Amino acid sequence: MPATDPTSARAEGLGTDRLGRRRQQFERFARTECAHEPVYVALCQLLAHRPDALAWLDAAEPMQQRPNLLLAALHDRVLAGAGGALAAYFPSAGGERPVDAGVAAALDELLDQQQGALQSAIAHNATQTNEIGRCAVLWPALGEIARITRRARLALLDFGCSAGLNLGVDGYTYRHGAVSMGAAAGPDVPLVTCHPVDGIPPPSPGDDLHIAFRAGLDLNPVDVRDPAARRWLRACLWPHDLARAQRFDQAAAIVAHHDWPLMRSTEGVDAIERWLDTLPATGAGAALPVVFNSWVLAYFDADALATHVAQMRGLVQRRGVAWLSAEGPGLQLGSPRAPGPGDAAVSAAELANGTLWWLSLTGDGTPQTRLLARSHAHGRWVKWVA
Repeated sequence: MPATDPTSARAEGLGTDRLGRRRQQFERFARTECAHEPVYVALCQLLAHRPDALAWLDAAEPMQQRPNLLLAALHDRVLAGAGGALAAYFPSAGGERPVDAGVAAALDELLDQQQGALQSAIAHNATQTNEIGRCAVLWPALGEIARITRRARLALLDFGCSAGLNLGVDGYTYRHGAVSMGAAAGPDVPLVTCHPVDGIPPPSPGDDLHIAFRAGLDLNPVDVRDPAARRWLRACLWPHDLARAQRFDQAAAIVAHHDWPLMRSTEGVDAIERWLDTLPATGAGAALPVVFNSWVLAYFDADALATHVAQMRGLVQRRGVAWLSAEGPGLQLGSPRAPGPGDAAVSAAELANGTLWWLSLTGDGTPQTRLLARSHAHGRWVKWVA
């Protein structure tokens, strides 16, 4: 499908103003979000001038009308063996061809031949961040929760779990510089490396830390035993990041083996309360409930976010929940300290725009919230707050 003029897009319901905004969205995504992913940079620049394809995003949920959804749909077709000439540019599908002038014709061929499948993927799927790199911060953060509360037996709920890969947090190996933790290394064990900014080591989980209960909650949880669903999750990863793809495959195999419960719900905190009611409240089987969310609340509109935060604070106080929130810098749950300087690997600007890891625990009258760390969105680096 070659580039067309705005009148074609207008016929598809995408007016000139919206076309301009969406075009800018794709150009900005190429500059900022995927600048180190050459095939996606090229595709975003090309798609910005293909208004018919841009109009397809109208069928997605409003918060999903983003470049990465269309890119994932293209990637999914490539992984399904239907990518045609475009597959040669995708290392994730065995392609080794560097981006060149031929990518435009390859893209147009795929847009034309796979139009129905692409439109269906956009209308019925959502981008799902299944990045176990964040577990490099989650695992020591759970250890810190156990240390502060003096409760090493935990019940973990991943809110916005997608395929539930975070639930396998104790089954992965982590390296923070010279410090190793987590599961013993092995050929089937995902290895996650995380740069400790300024050499600050992570909190060390004690040997008695134990996740006694675990579950996930999502609007649309993904069953990694379903080949098509699993392929879609692979499609949400960057094509050149083969190490990340390998980690995903290893983690997905672990989650599929354990088959931890993933609950589908649109009710948010009400569903969390029902999960809390299933946990032993007293006795030897009791566990500290930890509700974890990571880059999920960014998809809430302002009113829904304010309601959710207020309800979660109520759960912390009423039910003794430990709330661990890892979201962008726009969500300030407390009073953060200035990020301070970075180091040779991480700039001060990256620190300022990193993920904020907030921990809320029951306090004297109101929940007490503190900032545990700042990290890369995918856990590539972390700076712990002293």
